Amino acid sequence: MTVDPTNVAEFLLERKDPNRISLRFPKANHSYGELQRRSLQVAQRLMEMGAKKGDRVILISDNSLFWVAAYLGTMRAGLVSVPISTSVSSQEFEYIRRTTDTRIVFVQAEFATRNRDLLRQLSLVTDRVAPDLPEVVSQEAFAALDAVSVAQVPTKVDRDDLAVIMFTSGSTAQPRGVMVSHANIMANTKAIIQYLGLTEADSTMAVLPFHYCFGTSLLHTHLRTGGSLVVDSRFLYPETILQRMIDERCTGFAGVPSHYQILLRGSSLRKKQFPHLRHVQQAGGHLAPSFICQLREALPGTQVFVMYGQTEATARLSYLPPEFLDTKLGSIGNGIPGVTLRVVNDSGIEVLPGEVGEIVAEGESIAMGYWDLPAESATPFRDGKLYTGDLATVDEDGFIYIVDRAKDFLKCGGRRVSCREIEEQVLAFEDVLEAAVIGVPDDVLGEAVKAFVVPRATRGNGLVQRLEGFCKRQMPPHLVPKEIVVLRTLRKNSSGKFLSRIWAWGGLIDF
Repeated sequence: MTVDPTNVAEFLLERKDPNRISLRFPKANHSYGELQRRSLQVAQRLMEMGAKKGDRVILISDNSLFWVAAYLGTMRAGLVSVPISTSVSSQEFEYIRRTTDTRIVFVQAEFATRNRDLLRQLSLVTDRVAPDLPEVVSQEAFAALDAVSVAQVPTKVDRDDLAVIMFTSGSTAQPRGVMVSHANIMANTKAIIQYLGLTEADSTMAVLPFHYCFGTSLLHTHLRTGGSLVVDSRFLYPETILQRMIDERCTGFAGVPSHYQILLRGSSLRKKQFPHLRHVQQAGGHLAPSFICQLREALPGTQVFVMYGQTEATARLSYLPPEFLDTKLGSIGNGIPGVTLRVVNDSGIEVLPGEVGEIVAEGESIAMGYWDLPAESATPFRDGKLYTGDLATVDEDGFIYIVDRAKDFLKCGGRRVSCREIEEQVLAFEDVLEAAVIGVPDDVLGEAVKAFVVPRATRGNGLVQRLEGFCKRQMPPHLVPKEIVVLRTLRKNSSGKFLSRIWAWGGLIDF
């Protein structure tokens, strides 16, 4: 029996045909041989820079060969990759850098030139030559790694060693780093491959960013099988994506609810033929059953996999087999291979059909906790289990249906955002005295922001229009409130906390 490597990078790239294409970008294809060579060069250079096993390395880049090689090379060297979005705020970046005690950053040149002050006293490797940055300790371009020797054997790691820290916003509005081990990634990857039936013949369209755990899971599964990813960040032009899927003979597509809602209502998806498309994957939030039905009608010969997951579980936790879409529409199914899901009440006892409880997960995919936050880790990570904070019920056959969220955060366009973070930005508008936000259903984002605000004395006239303009100038589009309601006061409980859960059920204005 073949024993899997203990290092994720080796697990993903072992025994691959070096001439086979792994990544297909709009302007270039890259083979497995090139990916092997580039990731080894990154690993070797990191060790030459004095990095030691377990050191953290920040990665900030759009999807690219640079991103993949830096990600794999960091783990190959026994270090910990910390992927971050290129849209990260300066406050979040500084918090992450300080918390992880990072001194080496793989960074896209555009980000480096825009954020010179953030990168002071750090060692940088950029995707291309960047303008002079005298504030940094060192700077070199990715292409220069061609000349580096790869003779040294990468650092040995154990399966349970930390591989990646995936940062995600929490209910406190402070980023939380989910600690993912090599074993976590390998277990989740093998499970997804199994239930999707992936092989080296699969070629999936990837529009999701690799720094997001759903996007990273696509990279893991397709590299492990020897398949390929057709990588394209131009989803703002859905017709371009659809035509490329046809031209590249894609066998799969993966997206969050907003992707499918845009394709179904803002593209020619229904008019096109995809003779090679075998499956589509949906995760990252709730896709309304009506959209699932429309998707099946638009792609009659394609399997639709509805999935549920959390960063705290590496990526996937459950899936609904396509053959159950008719009889179990709206369900997230059951645990993926190797994961057990239970819905329990406050006493830890499994609920009966129709009763509501919390989803609790157990298996090798469950992450190690939150980086440098032992107190916050203690609540969701207990006794080797993940208490997801998602409320659900089960039917007579054991299929799970999510009914609510216990945590105070939203998922807008597949992105997890903190209510408090949005409230703080609304409160930055000087005419607002109090603010609270909730999520409301939205056809495009899946969940949109609804804001309740109390104006400062004598400043209520025209507040909605002024606040709308302020939010559009200061906030990303997916965080701008869809609706703003002006109140005299906000409902609070005896301790002064806003009763947002009551608002969510409609018992709102009574003055």
